[in-house]
Order: sequence, then C-alpha cells, then structure tokens
Amino acid sequence: MHSYLPKIIVINGTIYSEDKVIDNGFLKIDDDKISSIGTIDRLPKSEDYHVINLPSNYRIIPGMIDIHIHGANGADTMDATKESLDVIASTLPKEGTTSFLATTITEHSIAIEKALHNTGTYIQNSQTQGFAEVLGIHLEGPFIHENKAGAQPVKHILPPNISTFKRWQEISNNQIKLVSLAPELTGGIDLIKYLNQQDIISSIAHSQATYDEVVHAIQHGTSHVTHLFNQMTGLHHREPGIVGAAFLRDELMVEIISDGIHIRPEIVKLAYKQLSDERMILITDSMRAKWLENGKYDLGGQLVTVTDGKALLEEDTLAGSVLKMIDAFKNIQLYTGCSIISAIKMTSENPAKQLNMFDRKGSISTGKDADLVILDEKMDVFMTICKGKIAYTKQEENE
Repeated sequence: MHSYLPKIIVINGTIYSEDKVIDNGFLKIDDDKISSIGTIDRLPKSEDYHVINLPSNYRIIPGMIDIHIHGANGADTMDATKESLDVIASTLPKEGTTSFLATTITEHSIAIEKALHNTGTYIQNSQTQGFAEVLGIHLEGPFIHENKAGAQPVKHILPPNISTFKRWQEISNNQIKLVSLAPELTGGIDLIKYLNQQDIISSIAHSQATYDEVVHAIQHGTSHVTHLFNQMTGLHHREPGIVGAAFLRDELMVEIISDGIHIRPEIVKLAYKQLSDERMILITDSMRAKWLENGKYDLGGQLVTVTDGKALLEEDTLAGSVLKMIDAFKNIQLYTGCSIISAIKMTSENPAKQLNMFDRKGSISTGKDADLVILDEKMDVFMTICKGKIAYTKQEENE
C-alpha cells in the first residue's frame, strides 16, 4: 500500500529538524513538500488534512540516503530492468531509505551499458510515487586495481578512460553522479580531472594507492572514499595509505559500512573518532540478498553465499552486504556512542550535501521534499514517507 494523501499533518513525537529538536511537534506536508514545522501549541487550524497522531516517544527524522547500494529483495541494478529498480525502490522505505544512488559493478561493458541506459531511463521516466527516489548512478568499477578487486570480477576490469566514461555518461542520460576508481592506475588522474570539471564526484576505491598518490588525486578533484578499509591500502606507520589519507585529509568524505562484519565495531569507533560526523557517510553496499533468507545469490555473475548476515564468495571474500540502513543507523550509535543527531548527519545530511542536493534533501526543513522516517520507541521504522506519500507503515508487515 502506497497512500497518496496530498495533505498530511504529523503531530506529537519528537521532530529532528534541520536546526533544532522539537518535542511534541507538528509537521505539515502539502503535496510533496514540508510546508511548516513547529510545536503542537502553534498548530494552525487545518481542515482536509490526514492527521498522523504519534505517541510522544516516537521520533521523526529525515529520510535516509544510500549512495552505495547494488540491490535488495532479489533485485540488482545490473539486472538492467525497470522491474528490478521498482523492486529496490519499493523495498528500501522499509528500512528508512527514501532516496539512493543505483550502484553498478565491474562487469562486461555491454552489461554495464545496459544497466546505465536502464537506470537513466528509469530516473527520467519511471519514478513512482511512494517509492524511494533514484537520485542517480554510482559507477563502482571497472576502473579499479586487480589486486584490490574484492568481489568485483577481475576479468572485466578496464583502465580509466575519459572517452569510455563520456560514452557511458551519454548512455545514462547524464545520470552518473559518483565514480569509484583507483587513482594510481594509468589514466586515473586524467579521468579524475575530467570528472571534477563535470561536477561528478570521484571516489577512491579498490585501490593500491599510496598516501602521496591519494594527495595527488585530491589536488585534481577527488573528494570521496568508497567503503573505508575495504579493498584498499591500510594504515601503516611508514606508509599511511588510503586509510591514513582518509583520516588526515579534510577534503575527503568517507563511506563506512557499519554492519560489524566489513569493519569491526571497534574500528568503526576509531574511524568515527578521527573523522567525526562531519566527514562520515553511512552506506549499505547491499546486494540482492538483502531482505531475503539465507541462501545462494548472484553478484556480477558470481555465486555469493549468504549466511546469517554475511555475504561471501566461494573464496571467503566479502561480497557486498545485506545491511539495512536502519541497522547502520542504530549500529553507529551502538558502536561509537554518538547521538541520534550525529547518526542523522551521517545517513541524511552528509550524503545530500555530497551530492549537492541539500537544497531539497537531507534534513527536515520547510520547502524541502517531504522525505521522512518515523521511528518507534525501539528506533525501528514505524513509517516512511517519500516525497509526501506514505511508502511504508509497520502494520503492513502483520497484515
């Protein structure tokens, strides 16, 4: 059920707005925008509004933005079908995600091009009310280092190439917003320079770069690190590597998979102490097995076995995750002791700012898209609203 209600008022509960926390607040939605916010005693008389009356211990937070997700509920971006993107976009509100970047994987060029064309067409023609919004494409690979491929198929790796990227961007209807690549490869810096000129985020990923090579990439426009610690040069006292650069260079926004599997909770806490909520973005990097049972699944033409929250290739290589965004949100608070306000920064505000979309996403503020998550007393998702449409309510699970 995706309820189309052009006028909604949410009352009671605690609202985590852009500039303050409002206890016993109200929030008005007109069509797809937040029209006013305040304390309940200032609620204007409003007829013809659908009222959502919450218990006082429920919380209203901004919709979460997942900038690195491959799939969910049996579907993957690389399926290159409208149906698969519909499945992903309709599933994500269950975990509090209201918008996302559809993420590709290193595959044969033909498969990548089909996925890019399908996603670009979907963004322009097929977005559905009450589904999470596809904000663009995250191109992960194939411009990566073969020694740090992880779950990315080595046989399809390509050297960074501007003309290849230009063709792919055209195929995608200019929807590629973020490119994960290894900057140390021949052609890497040239591509980074080009991406920077086009206002496309370049991110360091699946890379053997040294600290100095990362600094060189930053000087030419790199501003992002893909899934910190995973498939990259680690921190060493004589070679700080990519991890050291992530910690030291304020120019970099840094993705973290906060599932306790990709990174131990203690290391998540260490990273948080170094980066703070100013430079961390929580992602899921989830694959099609998310929301499904244990079993065997496909990722980029490879067999992945999912057992109790861990997704592995046959050689015990981690293959994405089955992490839900609400669990990343809860885990970061558990692992680091950070506040709910900090968790909101890392799941909503920072990704919106990094995508240059903070004017309409990433916080609860009048005039912005009505992307909202209502959390119950256990911090579980009670309701998700995508651009003013009720996309998910917890009761549906029991019907």
